[in-house]
Amino acid sequence: QVQFVESGGGFVQAGGSLRLSCTTSPRTFNRNVIGWYRQAPGNQIEWVASASGGGATNYAGSVKGRFTISRDSAKNTVYLQMDSLRPEDTAVYYCSTDGTIGSQGTQVTVSS
Repeated sequence: QVQFVESGGGFVQAGGSLRLSCTTSPRTFNRNVIGWYRQAPGNQIEWVASASGGGATNYAGSVKGRFTISRDSAKNTVYLQMDSLRPEDTAVYYCSTDGTIGSQGTQVTVSS
């Protein structure tokens, strides 16, 4: 079972920034596209961004231009730099290779 450990969430005012981290095993990190997903209360899981080992990145339209995903192969870690945060970004954020969520995630709360 693929496992991730997410961290870096918190409480921030609108317009602020946070950087999320997601660490996994070397096997998972090196063999997969890894994505960030989020789930707000009462909502379905939403894909946010993905990054491949080759450097390709993709973003959901709602975060494009505000969020930046990156990978650190030395640490088997994927980051999500979130700038210009909005209240609608409030959610629990998770990492996954395929949208299946099996980790605890990290809570992001943005106040207006």
